[in-house]
Amino acid sequence: MAIVVEQTLPFSSSSLDLHNPQRWNNLLPLIRPSVQTFRTTKGQNILVDRALAKSKYVHVAAIGSLGNFSSKLLDDRNVTAVVTEQSGAGLLTVQDIQYAMQSAGATQDQGVVLVKAGKKRHVEVHGPDLVEVQSQGELEQNHILHLLGNATESCRTSIHQLTELLKIFTENASTAHSKFHVERAEGNAAVLHAEGAAGFEKAKHAVERDLKHAMKAHVAQEGGVTYSVHYSDTNGLSRLENYIIAGEVAQYLDSQRVPYHLSHSTILNHLDAARGFGISICPVPSHYLFAQAKPQVDTHAATQDDTALQRLLSPSNAVMSFNDGEVRKRIQSGCHAVIKAEPVITEYDTIVGDGDCGYTLRDGAKQVLSVIEGKDLTRLPEAVAQLVSELEVNMGGTSGALYCIYLTALAGALATESSVPKALRVALEQLMKYTRARLGDRTMMDALIPFIDSLESTGDVQKAIQKSQEGVEGTKKMEAKLGRSTYLDEGATQGVPDPGAYGLLILLQGMSYSQ
Repeated sequence: MAIVVEQTLPFSSSSLDLHNPQRWNNLLPLIRPSVQTFRTTKGQNILVDRALAKSKYVHVAAIGSLGNFSSKLLDDRNVTAVVTEQSGAGLLTVQDIQYAMQSAGATQDQGVVLVKAGKKRHVEVHGPDLVEVQSQGELEQNHILHLLGNATESCRTSIHQLTELLKIFTENASTAHSKFHVERAEGNAAVLHAEGAAGFEKAKHAVERDLKHAMKAHVAQEGGVTYSVHYSDTNGLSRLENYIIAGEVAQYLDSQRVPYHLSHSTILNHLDAARGFGISICPVPSHYLFAQAKPQVDTHAATQDDTALQRLLSPSNAVMSFNDGEVRKRIQSGCHAVIKAEPVITEYDTIVGDGDCGYTLRDGAKQVLSVIEGKDLTRLPEAVAQLVSELEVNMGGTSGALYCIYLTALAGALATESSVPKALRVALEQLMKYTRARLGDRTMMDALIPFIDSLESTGDVQKAIQKSQEGVEGTKKMEAKLGRSTYLDEGATQGVPDPGAYGLLILLQGMSYSQ
């Protein structure tokens, strides 16, 4: 498994100026137009969402950590007020914040809960309608904000019930933090846990380790509780990576047979560029928080789809025939070429991307070699379809997703088309429905499209390889239009081929020269 250790930032921290309160006073109203800036009597600015001013629920205010603002503060529709600065003519108190909110039109009857991040958890009741809670860091602050916004109706409208909920959280919450480690462990990607760095082959292993650590404190819990589970990705995990983590968390909780409510946020920490994730768990009484309903699986449709797919891939319906020995030799040769070229691909991607492309392609190649071992490759369409199900789990990154889409389409095309070039063309047309990348965009398409065009028109593999090589060479002079390379200055990519295109060329060359 390949991972990106540090976030890719197109601008420096000094250019972003994220520690400047005025920066956020200007940005937040742009992100949420209903937000307006109000000044306290001591000179501090508070951002109040006027759309929530007349809410029937207890108002939630949060003090943000400048430079570490989370997505919960930026887009959460349950937070009435955000405090971006605390310095002024005097010490900012929770009463000052409540008064500023009331001046902005917030109703007074429901009460106010102020949430801030600190070093130690505690709840302080300042009056019958005013409560302050301090979490242990931004992860727990995000967890609390989600709890306050998703508690039961009766709880959200009662300052007393919310106070009890917050006391339960401060007494029982447990957390686990991990960040991707620069060094590798046992030849695998490594994550730095509380106990130190540990290697892992799959995301599942890293997530399970943190979940087990956080769940230790709750083994004695009995019925009548909902496990509130919140995870935050740190410094910009991709959407795909977040889906993987969420899926692994849900699968683990399902295996423990516990009712749960899962939530997520993103934390940006410009003081530490390391990427990672954190998990916070707190069992709360179910009358304060309902468990999430599990999605219904459409087993009827899945059975129909599986039956249709098996019928399509059946050798009796195949138009082409395949020689096991020849196909196996080509696949093995291509995969070994990619594995050998990993350091070069990684070097290119370290310059123009995340540095993970080489690892992703290498791990994918190893998975292919493992899957085809013992497989009957005369049934190639079926073998390719089975391969995709393995790569979907074990091959990460954008390139992994694109390969899986292409191979899924190729499996069906190999069963229905009359030649390999035609099957490659059909799969390409399907892939282009899922990506905006085209020839000239400095992507793997600059290797794939020329290869297929030439092979289909000439039937000569070596001429097709030559065209693919010319396409890859051309990426050295191209301006990136997609992916993380677009963040870089054009001069940074000049003279360096696109890593994904280069890796695909190596695969095609290996497969074509196997004879």
